[in-house]
Order: sequence, then structure tokens, then C-alpha cells
Amino acid sequence: MRSLIPLLYLFFFAGASDHAMPFMEYLDQNHLVCLKWGFDKLEGNITFKLTVNTTGWVGFGFSPNGGMKGSDIIMGGLGPGGTYFTDYYATGNSMPLVDMQQSYTLLSLNESDGQTIVTFQRAIQSCDDQDVHITAQPIKLIYAYGPTDDISYHQARRGTKEVNLLNYMTRTTLTNFSYLNATADNITVPPSHTYYHCKVMKFPTLNTKHHIYLVEPVIEHHDIVHHMLLYRCPSFVTQPYDKPCYMGDIGDACFNVIAAWGVGGGVFELPENAGVPVGGEDSDTFYRLEIHYNNPNMETGRTDSSGLRLYYTAQLRQHDVGVMSTGLLLFNHMQYNIPPKASQFHTYGVCNTSMISQFVNPLPDLQVFAVLLHTHLAGRKVRVGHYRNGTQIDFLSYDENYDFEIQQIVNLGNIKTIKQGDEIAVECTYDTTDRTKVTRMGLATTDEMCLAFLLYYPAIKISSCISHPNTTHPLLNKSSRTSVVTTTSDQDEIAEYESLLKAVPQIQMACDDSSRILFYETGFVREMMKTPTVTCQNNKASSTLGTSWIVNPAGIILLLLWIAVM
Repeated sequence: MRSLIPLLYLFFFAGASDHAMPFMEYLDQNHLVCLKWGFDKLEGNITFKLTVNTTGWVGFGFSPNGGMKGSDIIMGGLGPGGTYFTDYYATGNSMPLVDMQQSYTLLSLNESDGQTIVTFQRAIQSCDDQDVHITAQPIKLIYAYGPTDDISYHQARRGTKEVNLLNYMTRTTLTNFSYLNATADNITVPPSHTYYHCKVMKFPTLNTKHHIYLVEPVIEHHDIVHHMLLYRCPSFVTQPYDKPCYMGDIGDACFNVIAAWGVGGGVFELPENAGVPVGGEDSDTFYRLEIHYNNPNMETGRTDSSGLRLYYTAQLRQHDVGVMSTGLLLFNHMQYNIPPKASQFHTYGVCNTSMISQFVNPLPDLQVFAVLLHTHLAGRKVRVGHYRNGTQIDFLSYDENYDFEIQQIVNLGNIKTIKQGDEIAVECTYDTTDRTKVTRMGLATTDEMCLAFLLYYPAIKISSCISHPNTTHPLLNKSSRTSVVTTTSDQDEIAEYESLLKAVPQIQMACDDSSRILFYETGFVREMMKTPTVTCQNNKASSTLGTSWIVNPAGIILLLLWIAVM
């Protein structure tokens, strides 16, 4: 179906001609808080322009986990006495304290048409212990504002959004929109904590191959929709249905992810040289939309019509995009339990790409450009290690402050190449100190998962490459070993149990897009290097009103497009 230009785009590209700060995100769903930014080099300064629909005070900052504690914050405005602007740091959910070292330089601050516009600058790498470092990884941005210049409790005028400031992918303006809807219709959400609903459907026929280039969530109730996955089904799935998931229906065999959304996420646009194929020879293919509803208050009478909107084009791009699931496999008959009272407990899932060559040979170099990390409530950290010839060469992705309420597909900013024979390990760290019973690996929100969805090109006919430790191994069969799962709170005993799970052989599984499965009891969890840290530099923020940004060939093209828009 076709539509006029969505309102989202009219908002998004308004004023997109600010060449000094080419990157832009709305931090809230109602487009009341707009952030633009630009930087010259990774060891230099970064400049921000914050526009908020208020004539009162405004606040903006960086948070380790999306909350107040430990946050690096600026607050300012234009009051009766003139301009005010100060660097703060937060020690808890209370009024932040003034930072002894003022790391931010105010460049301009004014009010216009009911908005406050503040432009400021700081060093990307700050030596102030009360500042949050900006790195090439996603960072959680927080904002708040008030109706007056009396800085007081913000009430609901606050929010958080995770953005990769240094590896941001600029969206492009498009004038002709076609899209497919993968949405549920008036689903009755039962009064249970966790509910998965699946709709198996076929899209309107596209006689020739097209590319999906943008995925937009369509959420009716943000308080209960937790995540959504859209799978391409194998050819033996030939009938639609609309019912609870994982009830033994044939659609449960649809596991080839083509689109995903997690709570806290927004619109996701693919790189300009890549798209998800749809139509043509696949016009008769069925797709399964899976929606995870999180209803912790066990409310009754809730109905929902949410889903995904898939924008597509007939102008094919250079590469077909694939999504490969990696991490820890959920085996019903091979329980993997996380002990209670664990301050930190690590789980691992591995993938040796040599397995994939049983389905795809030769295996092309897989160019990973984005990753979606996923755990449930006990997850605190997720790291995806990349190994070649038995040695770790990189991290494909990591999040040292994982937040269950902020799960977004993250553009890596540069391409990570997986070659045949490379290994991938997904490590998840959990905190169960507030739990009195074991936490099992499973589908429920109160269960746990450890997954990383890798977005890559060129697409191959593989849906997943995951593993599970052999929990029937003799090392884990001694009663003294297994009892630790339910009876101890001793951190040394918990760490010993974790080490045993890490030491036993991994049962690896690869699955292709026809749902053929290959098992291998090979492979072990390799050691993972320390997460990279930022090297501090004493760069003082510049007091000049100008800034610059690196212009590469792609940037020159964007600049010409902006000039054309102007």
C-alpha cells in the first residue's frame, strides 16, 4: 500500500540543513525534545543543540543506565535574570549537584516561538570523574524540563533514549513511500505476566523482488508491548493463523528473522547499500509476527493492535540483508538454571561458523553492520566476542549497562567481517540477588534469555547459530554440584558452578531457512578479553561559536543533498 509522507518524516527533517551539526534525533515520542550534534574528530570536541518545547528550564545528560544516579547533566534556560547554564552530576533520584569542574561551554541560549534552544560543547573524552565518557558505543541520553525557570521536580516531563553519537547513521529523505503492514488485530491480552501472540500471514503479491529499507514500529499500547519479531517461514508453512505462540502449530517452525523491535526502540533504517528482500520468487512466502506482551499487573480486558510497518522499494540495493540469531539455545529437556542470590552470573552461547558451511559452502564474508542484544529482567551486561584462529580479535557488540526497558537495534558505525571458521561467543551477565528461586532459561519475562541478533550482508540461508552447554555431562551430574543452584548464596560456590557450566562441551546448533537443523557437540567457551575503556584526555571545551565535522565522500553527497533541500 502507498501513503503520503508520514508525519514522522516531516518532523524529522525539519531544519535538517544545520551543516555544523548534521546528526539529529527526537528524544521523545511526541517530538517535543530535539537533539542535534556534530563533532570534528574522536579525540576532539562534540557540539550539541537542544531544542525543547518549553520556555522554562531544560536539562540534558548522559546516564550509565538510563536513570539519574551517576548521570552527567547540564541544566539551563533563559529566565527573568538572563541566561543560566550549569554542569551537574547526580548521586541519586534527587536534585543534582554542581560539578566542581565545569566541562561544558555554553555557545548560545535563546527562546523562540515557545521553545528553548541551547547550544553547548564539551570534550568527547573528559578527564572529570563526574562526567560520563562518550565512546563509539551507544550511550543513554536523558532529558527533563519544566514549565517555568524554577528548577524543580520534572514530573512526567522526562525520558531516556539510547543513541550512538559517534557512529550515528544519518537518515535520508525519501519522497515516495510504499509499505507492508505486519500487524495484529484486536488481540485480547490475557491477565498473565507473559503472553506471546503469533500471526502467520502472507503479504500482498509483489511480482518482482523488492527491498525493505526501513522498519517502523506501530505500537498501540507501549506499557504492555515488550518486543516484536517478524520471521520468514519455510515453504511447508502454507496456511495463515492468528493465535498464541508455541502451542505446537506448524508456524512455530518459522524462525528466520527479517525484522525486529524491542521496547525503547524506534524506527530502524538499513544502510543505503542494503535491504531485506521481499516479493518476486518469495511472493508466496508466509511470515510470522510474534509479539511478546508483558503484563506484570495481570490486567484484564486489554486488547491491542500493534505490529511493524515495512517500507520497501523496487530500486534494489547492492546487498540482501540477513539476520542471524546467536547466543544461548533454549532446550526444554536440558535445563540451564541461574542460581538465586548471585551478584553476577555469566552464561555463554557460541557459534563456530564452520558449522554453517554444511549448509552454505563456500561461506562468503559476512559483513555485520548492526546488532540487537536481548536478555530479560536479570540481565545486566551483554558482550559479543569475535574469534579467529582461536584468538579473540574484536567485540561485535557490547553493552556494559544493559537495560531491559531500552532494547534497540544498534548500528555499529563500521563493518565487522565474519569469515568462514570464525567463532562468535555471546556472554550475558545476570544479577539475581533479589531472587529466592532459580531463574531458568525460557520465554517468560521472569525467565532469562541470552541472545544477539546480527544484521549482516550478503544474506545466506541461515537463521541461527547458537549453543547450549551439555548439562548432562558428568561434571554437572554430582548432587553436590546441582544442589548449589537451589540452596546456596555463597558467591564462591556460585562462581564454581558457573565455571563448570563454562567448562563442559557446548552443543552447537545451526538452522537454515528451511528449518533444517544441524547439531554438533563440539566447541568450548573461550576466554573473553576485557571490555575496551576510554583513554582520558585533558581537552578543554572550546569557547568559540563554531565547530566542524569530518567530511568523507559520503558526507559530501549528504551535503549536496542538504543544499538541494535548502
